[in-house]
Amino acid sequence: MNFGKIFKESLRTHRHEMVIATKAGNDMWAGPYGNGGSRKHLMTSIDQSLERMGLREVDIFYSHRPDNETPFIETADALAQIIQTGKALYIGLSNYDAEQTKTMTQLLEERRVPIIVHQPSYNMFNYWAETTLFPTLKELKLNAAVYSPLAQGLLTNRYLDGIPTDSRAAGTVNPWLTKEQVNQSLEKIKNLNKIAQSRNQTLSQMALAWNLKDEVVATNIIGVSRVSQLEDNLGAVASISFSTEEIEQIEKAIK
Repeated sequence: MNFGKIFKESLRTHRHEMVIATKAGNDMWAGPYGNGGSRKHLMTSIDQSLERMGLREVDIFYSHRPDNETPFIETADALAQIIQTGKALYIGLSNYDAEQTKTMTQLLEERRVPIIVHQPSYNMFNYWAETTLFPTLKELKLNAAVYSPLAQGLLTNRYLDGIPTDSRAAGTVNPWLTKEQVNQSLEKIKNLNKIAQSRNQTLSQMALAWNLKDEVVATNIIGVSRVSQLEDNLGAVASISFSTEEIEQIEKAIK
């Protein structure tokens, strides 16, 4: 997808109604600076992102992972420089654990850098953040924008009747979702789908609503390939509250 072309042709007049984010930290190019949290990687990454998108600045720039080979002070200095040069308005963190989040937040505060959000992986099948990260975010007055809210598609109706040949899990090489993972989760998926039906929701709608049950979660980061998927996902906002009985049923189903 050529975001720069789409933005210029369709979205430019709506720029100030949009929150545009980008990130750095994972593999982007070959060589020792192609990933991580070094000043070299972060500064090059933001420049490349802005060039690809045809923008002067983004609203949020995420440090997408902590880098054990780069001192946090260097990462913080680079993030501060990105803010000071006007290439981003705010900083976010992603995949930092609770203690790492505290450390980086303090370093950024010392540099007068506005950090506003944390982006963890979080869903019904991966809820580690509830007991470790979310309490820290509340303490620091930060919110979460969670990614992989549908567990790579497991929490949809995609696999209720088996593994479609054109699905992500049907591929021969896929580190994120395998046939074995689908088969191991199938009973849980079917039980959750029954609960969703009792709420007059699709499974994906209930899963997205469930993610929002904790006030620290500001939004789900959804990824769709069809308009119908987007429409289904947006339908989650019609019912985002859960009764105590429903919460108990869901917790039993995912254990």
